[in-house]
Amino acid sequence: MSQWKNLLCNLGAWSGSFTRLSPQGEIREDIPSLVTLEGLNENQSVRQTIQHFSAAGEIIHNKVLEYSSLSRSVLVFENGAFSQGSMQCAPFSEFGAEMGFIHGDRRLRLVQLFDKNSDFSSLTLIREHRQHTLPVERPHLSVEMLLGEWQGEAVTLYPTWQIPDQYETRLMITLEGDRLRQHLTTSQMQLTSTAKRSGSTLLFDEGHYPIQVLLLPDGASSNTPIALPKGTPFFLEAGWLIEDTLRQRMIRHYDANGGWQSLTLVTERKVA
Repeated sequence: MSQWKNLLCNLGAWSGSFTRLSPQGEIREDIPSLVTLEGLNENQSVRQTIQHFSAAGEIIHNKVLEYSSLSRSVLVFENGAFSQGSMQCAPFSEFGAEMGFIHGDRRLRLVQLFDKNSDFSSLTLIREHRQHTLPVERPHLSVEMLLGEWQGEAVTLYPTWQIPDQYETRLMITLEGDRLRQHLTTSQMQLTSTAKRSGSTLLFDEGHYPIQVLLLPDGASSNTPIALPKGTPFFLEAGWLIEDTLRQRMIRHYDANGGWQSLTLVTERKVA
């Protein structure tokens, strides 16, 4: 029941746009949108209406969904942030996930998709604000905005409904020439990684498989493998720099067999 209660944080009319991007982060199209989530029967069910508009304001897409429970492929945090997506990575099948953040009257969602060849194929950035509120948008994310020390709190949910894990995090991000260096410390691990910087793209090329981070409009970031690896654990990640010193990251972890393991939300503040 708590998962359903968490979902209700998203009730309302959300005005914004669906921005479709190439795998390299180039904007292909930007479609005005209105997504409405309405509670029915004393919030025992939800009606979701998704509308897309032409440049002239005409409705070009209208989809209505009603549901009274959540799929096992969906997990929702207490603040309403959520993720839904593939539970299993399978050969010759499309694969992907959506990760959604919510902060006050703003939402930011990211949809990451892989094609049947397991290659990263498309990205959709959805920027929304509650209807009749001012659409305050963050600047395009840059490496310089991320530099420094970030201290955070992580919450990990599991599709098996086991008790969530909570732990502290510390992330140091520095720039050394044309390479970015990250050092992540938690109670469970320490991890150092470096990436080559090229414009708004970071390429982590020293691990088991290459990982690409795209720095996007509205303080967003997308972190994915260039191609889904076989026989090794991997993750998908989205980030949102909500304020200069406040950032959230959401991570979907998959095991070596491509099965969905967990969902983590990190809320971190810059302290130096």
